[in-house]
Amino acid sequence: MSQTTMRPLKVGLVLPTNEGWMAGSMARWSDLKTMARHAESVGFDSLWLADHLLFEFGEPGEPPRGMWEAWSVLSALAAVTTRVELGPLVVCTSFRNPTLLAKMADTLDEISGGRLILGLCAGYHEREYRAFGYPYDHLVGRFEEALRIIHTLLRVGNVDFRGRFYDALACELRPRGPRCSGPPILVGTPARSPRMLRLTAQYADYWNGWSINQVDDRLASARQALDTACVKAGRDPTTLQRTVTVLVDLPGSKKGPVAGWVQRYRSLFAPPATGSSEELISLLRGLAQEGISHVQVWLEPSTMDGFDAFVPVLELLDRD
Repeated sequence: MSQTTMRPLKVGLVLPTNEGWMAGSMARWSDLKTMARHAESVGFDSLWLADHLLFEFGEPGEPPRGMWEAWSVLSALAAVTTRVELGPLVVCTSFRNPTLLAKMADTLDEISGGRLILGLCAGYHEREYRAFGYPYDHLVGRFEEALRIIHTLLRVGNVDFRGRFYDALACELRPRGPRCSGPPILVGTPARSPRMLRLTAQYADYWNGWSINQVDDRLASARQALDTACVKAGRDPTTLQRTVTVLVDLPGSKKGPVAGWVQRYRSLFAPPATGSSEELISLLRGLAQEGISHVQVWLEPSTMDGFDAFVPVLELLDRD
C-alpha cells in the first residue's frame, strides 16, 4: 500500500479531528476529506485519527475539548481514498464492545479494500470515561479480555469466551472482509508497562510508541523491552513491527495548541522535533536504522500549508 518501495520506512499523517487542532479551528468533514485526498496525492503512506471523546487539553479550569468520533470518520475516509493505509491511533477498547469492534474492523477493512491497521489501547483519560459513563476500573484487565476476543474473532472468525468483564458466547464474524485473518493489530503502549508489553508480544502485529521525537536512549530502552517481551512469549522479536508517532513543529509555523499541550502533559509529550527538511529526514533515517518501520507524523501546523511544508521531506526520503 506504500507510495514507494524505496523508502526505508513508511510515513503516515495524523489528521486534525480535535477542536482547535487545525491552526486554532475545528476541522469539518469537508476539511478532513480534502486533507486526506491531498495527503494521499503528495505521497503520505497512511492516515491516522486519535480516538478520544472529550479531553482536557487546556489549562486547569478551561472547558474540555471535543473531537469527531474516530470510527465514523475513518469509515468515511476509507470511501474517499484509494491507496493510503488507515488507522485509529489508537482505539480505546473500553468505548466499544470488543465483539462489535471486531465486526466494525472487518467491515471497515472491506470498505477500504484491505487498508486498515487496527490500533488498540487500554485508555487512560479519566475525564472522558466519567463524562460518557464508562467504567474506569481495571483498565488493563478489561483491555486484556477485549484484545483476546478481538484477536480470536479476526484471526479465526469465531470465539466462545466468558470472562470477568466481557462475554462472547458462540460469536461468529460473518461475512468476512477482504483478508481472511482480518486486519493487522497495532497496540499502543509505553515500553515501561510490562503487562501491556506482554499482551503486545502475544497478540499484536505492530507496536506503537507515542511522541518518540528523537533517536535516544528512550527508543533503545523500548526496543530492548519489546525484544525481551517477545522472547518471554516465545516469539521471534523480528516478527513484531515497531512504529512511533513523531510530533513535528515545522520551522516558522504559527504556534498552535501543540505547544501548550506539550507543556502541560510532559508525561505524554516529549519536545517536538523541528528543523530543516534535511534535519527531519535525518531523524526519519535514524528511526529506520533503529528498526522503526512506520512513523505517524503529527504536524504543527496541522493544515494544508503544514502538509505541503513537509512534502520536501517525503521527496528526500524517496531518494534513499
